[in-house]
This record gives sequence, C-alpha cells and structure tokens, in this order.
Amino acid sequence: MRSPIPDYLQEVLEDCRLADGGAVADYIPDLARANPDRIAIALTTPDGVSYCAGDADVAFSIQSISKPFAYGIALLDSGFDTVLGKIGVEPSGEAFNEISLEVGTGRPRNPMINAGAIATHSLMQGSNADERAERFRERMSLAANRELSFDESVFTSELDTAYRNLAIGYMLRTHGILESDPDDVVRGYIRQCALSVTTRDLSMMAATLANGGVQPVTGRRLSGDRAVRQVLSVMMTCGMYDAAGDWMTAVGIPAKSGVAGGIIGVLPGQVGIAVFSPRLDAHGNSTRGVKLFERLTDDMGLHLMEVPPVGRSVLRGHTMHGDAHLFGLQGSIRFAGAEAVVRQVADADISGDDVIFDVSRVHGVSDVARRMFLEAVRRLTLDDGKRVTLVDPDGIVHNPDAGDGVRPEVIAELAGFRPRS
Repeated sequence: MRSPIPDYLQEVLEDCRLADGGAVADYIPDLARANPDRIAIALTTPDGVSYCAGDADVAFSIQSISKPFAYGIALLDSGFDTVLGKIGVEPSGEAFNEISLEVGTGRPRNPMINAGAIATHSLMQGSNADERAERFRERMSLAANRELSFDESVFTSELDTAYRNLAIGYMLRTHGILESDPDDVVRGYIRQCALSVTTRDLSMMAATLANGGVQPVTGRRLSGDRAVRQVLSVMMTCGMYDAAGDWMTAVGIPAKSGVAGGIIGVLPGQVGIAVFSPRLDAHGNSTRGVKLFERLTDDMGLHLMEVPPVGRSVLRGHTMHGDAHLFGLQGSIRFAGAEAVVRQVADADISGDDVIFDVSRVHGVSDVARRMFLEAVRRLTLDDGKRVTLVDPDGIVHNPDAGDGVRPEVIAELAGFRPRS
C-alpha cells in the first residue's frame, strides 16, 4: 500500500500555489533574483521519516530561520544567565529590522529580531566571525544530517548592503551588549544567514527540535530539553515578528520565517514542518508559505492548543491471527500516531486476503487520524485487494466509510472474525 501522506501534501501544494500577493525580497540584490514561482512543503517525523512535495530539494539561504537555531547554540555555549542577561524574550511588536532596545536595560527585546540575533551570534563559541559562522554551519549540518555550505553570492550581496544591521551592531556595542568589534559580529551574523538549505533540510532540522533536541535519524543529542523549551517558547511568541499574534491564533505552531521565503514550524513530539515560496507579505513572511501552514493546521488539527502531549505508542503490535494480518492499536490516536500506523501498514509484507485492525483499546481518534486511517483502509481494499475488518466494540472510529464504496466490516470482538473463504 502507498502512504496517502505524499498525495495529501501534493494536493495542499496545488491548492496554495496560486495564492495571490507578495513580492520577493528586493533589498538584498541576490534574493531579488529568486524564482517567485517556487513552492515546496516537507514534513519530518520524530523518528526521521520525511514526506515532501514540490521544490523540496531546491536550495535557498536560511536567512532568519537561522535565529532560533543560533539561539539554542548560544544557550549551549554561553549559558542561560549570560544569554538572558543580554537578550530579552518579550515580543517586540515591531518589524524584524527595527532599531530598538529595551528601555533601562539596553537589551534587544528578543532573539528573533535582528538586534537580538546579532547579539545572539556574538554569544556562540569562536574568536571571530569565521569561527562562529563555522560553528553554526557544523551544528546545522548535524541537525540536517548532511554537510551544508554557505552561499557565497548571497553572503557578498547581503554584506554589501548591510548598513542597517551595522547600525544595530554599533548601537549594541554602545550599550555594552556586544563586547567585540561590531563589524566582525555583523559579518558573522550575515554569513550565518547565508547558509544554503533545502525545504527537506529545514523539516529535518525542525524535527530535531520536535524530538527534544535529538536528531531523528542519527539519534545524536544536539540540545538539552531546557534549551529546546526556551527556543520553542520564543519562537511561539516572537518567531513571526509583528504578525506573531495572528499566526498563533490562526496556525498555533511555534514557527520562524526567513526573507528568502522559508518558514519552519515545530509541533513538539509530533512533527517538524518546512515550507518555501519566495514571495513575501508586508511582515516579511512567505505569502504562500503562510497559506500552506493555515491549510495544514485546519486540515490536520495541528494547533498547539488543540493537541495534548503524545502518549505511548499507538501501535501495540503486528501479528498473525490465523492467515490474517492483525494490527493492534491503543490509546489516543492523533496525527503522529496515525502516521506511524499508516507507515507500518505501508511497509508490511501483507500476504493473504485479510487485514484486521483492532481498536478495542483505543479511547480517542482525532479527525485527521480517522481520515488517514480510513484512507489506508480504502487503499488496502481497492489497490491491494484485501478485505479489511475492524474490531471496534465502542464505535470509536465514527462512521467508517472510506469512500468509493469501501467500508470495513465492523465486529465487536476478535473472536467474531471469520476469514474470507
């Protein structure tokens, strides 16, 4: 059976492809030459499985999506007390490149605006711009699980027009937030933003945060639990600049955007999401990228305030019941659990005619999980020629109509199963 998730992502992509509005960033000459029609989406689970659609392997510069990752590195390198002493955590309500500091402390308001990000860069290990930028590249390569590199053309283009960031750097030096040469720090920050990534890379990096700082494929811990909590909290309140309130009410996923057109979202314990499309709105966020996230959260119930913490694995096991393949499920099933079940079924070598799903120990099924499960039933029936039986004594899978005339046989207990003759 083919997983339905790639087909769903392609459908979402096509629906959002023609969204109107926005223009590519033109204040950085190299970004102004971006193809405005590119669009991509990628999801990566905490166990390292990626689903992609569109231009997911087209490279672009990470830009401000680097900010939460650099913040996590600074917390690791300099410690919480030092970082919080120099950078606040309050939403600014201002544009990403606003020249402003907290009254009284002189701190940037948060690490997601440029003033805070420049200060953050200075708190990573390294005696100069090149060493700090290289540390960032190495850590991001570990998160993406492949070697990443800098886009030298973007770096040069952005450095040649960095007057506002340089002004911010000198202002920070005046207030004692920067303790080294502002020109060097700003140069390193701009190089950090010129890291070349793909949408697939970003979803893997986001999944590392979703997985509590553990890289999903390699299992290597890249950040501690406290640092991940801090990073995600600041992303949630400040990651989408002066549109953060609208984002959290409409989408409800901790996120960070970049002016090259990328956006990442992190749903703890469930999924890392990345989208890419270069046209930007007035806030500097990808116009079609925002639409993609809105569609995902509406369809899949991903809003952080709707989804409880993920519990035990929903798949109790895959066994044989006579000649039938039996999949036992348990607990509360939401997107992450449904994806794991669908993947297990898709990867299984199912011989014989019968497949049984036992949901007698399931006590809750979200709408997206129900739809994913029934699509698996439809594909098993129509594509693979299997007969599907559902052990569902409490009717937990409401109205199990899989579409196209497919409806599994529902029985109250496994003892009532009768194989196809």
